[in-house]
Amino acid sequence: MSSTTSARHAFDALISDRGLAFGGDYNPEQWSRETWREDVELMRQAGVNFVTVGVFSWATIEPRAGAREWGWLDEILDLLHAADISVDLATPVASPPPWLGVQHPDILPVDRDGVRLIAGSRNQFSPASRTYREHALAITRDIAERYATHPAVRMWHVGNEYGQIDHGDEAAREFRRWLQERYGSIDEVNRAWNTAFWSQRYDDFAEIMPPRRMPYLVNPAQSLDFRRYSSDQLLDCYTELRDAIRQTGAEQPITTNFMGFFALADYHSWAGEVDVIADDQYPDPANPNAPSEIALVQDLMRSLGGGRSWVLMEQAISAVNWRSHNVPKSPLRARQDSLQAVARGADAICFFQWRQARSGAERFHSSMLPHAGADSDVFRGTCQQGADLRLLAPVGGSRVATDVAMLFDWSSWWAAEEPARPTERLSTMTEMNRWYRSLWRRGVSVDVLSHDAALDAYKVILVPHAYILNSATAAALTAAAARGAQIVIGPFSGVADENGGIMQGRSPVLLRELLGVSGEEWAGMPDEPGALRFADGFGPSEPQTASILAEHLRTEGADVMATHDGGELAGLPAITRNGTAWYLSAVVSDGALDAILAAALASASVSGAVPGLDVLPEGLEAVQRGDVLFLLNHGIHSVEVPVTAGLIDLLTGDETAEIVGIAPGEVRALSERHTR
Repeated sequence: MSSTTSARHAFDALISDRGLAFGGDYNPEQWSRETWREDVELMRQAGVNFVTVGVFSWATIEPRAGAREWGWLDEILDLLHAADISVDLATPVASPPPWLGVQHPDILPVDRDGVRLIAGSRNQFSPASRTYREHALAITRDIAERYATHPAVRMWHVGNEYGQIDHGDEAAREFRRWLQERYGSIDEVNRAWNTAFWSQRYDDFAEIMPPRRMPYLVNPAQSLDFRRYSSDQLLDCYTELRDAIRQTGAEQPITTNFMGFFALADYHSWAGEVDVIADDQYPDPANPNAPSEIALVQDLMRSLGGGRSWVLMEQAISAVNWRSHNVPKSPLRARQDSLQAVARGADAICFFQWRQARSGAERFHSSMLPHAGADSDVFRGTCQQGADLRLLAPVGGSRVATDVAMLFDWSSWWAAEEPARPTERLSTMTEMNRWYRSLWRRGVSVDVLSHDAALDAYKVILVPHAYILNSATAAALTAAAARGAQIVIGPFSGVADENGGIMQGRSPVLLRELLGVSGEEWAGMPDEPGALRFADGFGPSEPQTASILAEHLRTEGADVMATHDGGELAGLPAITRNGTAWYLSAVVSDGALDAILAAALASASVSGAVPGLDVLPEGLEAVQRGDVLFLLNHGIHSVEVPVTAGLIDLLTGDETAEIVGIAPGEVRALSERHTR
């Protein structure tokens, strides 16, 4: 058995042993020993069984170069273990102590303007700095050697929210090395980047710099490769420390915390390097689309782990401090957010943080135990969540099954949003969320997959926006269509090769045969959306439009489902279908998009989590995890949902009738096999 497989089993064993994990970041170094004892008593009261310790403790452990102050950490781990609270022990390398940056300025990152940042905040390090890496390795090895066998430690947390970008000389050195490994020769770099354009040809790797500020536009291929390099460099930081921990004999799972669809790291390349997927999620309670948008993130996390359960490592129990205007969550909303994550595969629900900071930059960031103390609605909500998660223990380890895949690729996203394109109004993530929202309203979950993932298991495959698309992905989509899968491709897809170079020929070059269409030009649309004319018998009854970007398209065997009804593209295809392959050559309105996705689902006989309901009541979310049907009412009105009579609500112990009423903010967890 590999160490990765063994560590994954160790996480499963943790959940089997403890039930669903519940807790958050705990920073005892900020508080007195008297407070520690109060904390542990209140944690037990709240049902906390899992805390992350030491994320920002480097300066406490190593107050000066080479020193080690272990006494406080020894004591807190023993205290937590005595209270039967498991620990996710962090390597404190995300925030180097000020002395390290003062004594070794080369560890500090340089921004794209060439300005070296100073110590005094957090994340003040260059991932390329060997000085930083050596100090991070030293403290990680010492922590792991000391605590690898401590009975409290059930998981390791390496770093924190990796996302540091550096444009300095250290990064230049490592970027050149990365390019040499990727391309082998400077001639291949020149070819991939097409450096004949604007006289950018390089004669030696030493001439290449990170894309710092330039007089005008940066070569988009250089920018794309620098983003790939930056993600890989961060991953090197993580794996170097992970391996150091493992070399001490530690057998616990090792992970780090992702940040959803984060623009600075390609999590598809990271996912296989962590033993369990962990993610930080901070949906904005003021955003009416937050429930569907965070559900997409949660489906991504579950998919990154191959369907295995994952950890919600951080969230806010009320307000955050970092938006320009911070709307708090009610305890009801906070509970619903946590249970939504459980519904979509999370087996650990954690927060930032346990006790609200008295001072410092996050003094107004909410915590499980607020400034007001235990006599507060926030803490009572914390206790309620602990009780809920105990009741949901039977859900642990179960999976969410789906017949629908949605393809997403970080390199494609990066390349698609480089400047100097037909429009800056087309956003990959906006389209991902729009397409997903249509499925969410139907109770259809998705697997969010990389472009090179196997597609054989899926009846419906959605590609909202794939600016970069290679021949292997095109072949996989063609093979899926040949076996009868419904394929839906969104606009401005299949435009570029892996280097961001525009494919030559009528577009989309690699999908032309699959889609039965070809285009000759992409056109930014006027500010006023243009009308669509649907084929007889298809489309919604309400008027629909196309906007933002369209394509000068002709059919080559495909059926035309809708045309542009006016303007310079009048009469040209906007939506087509070629057998089981659909193509949206323009950004269409929500109603048109919904009609296409509904048709694809129906053609594939894919239904939602609530049988008999093609579209769920407004605001209702429905997810089937294992044998438990989760129903969450995010709306402002009570709803009624038809279900099988005799199910048991794990949260209340009630047995269902054929119709279940769900009030705003309420969650049901209906099981066929488990009783309370």
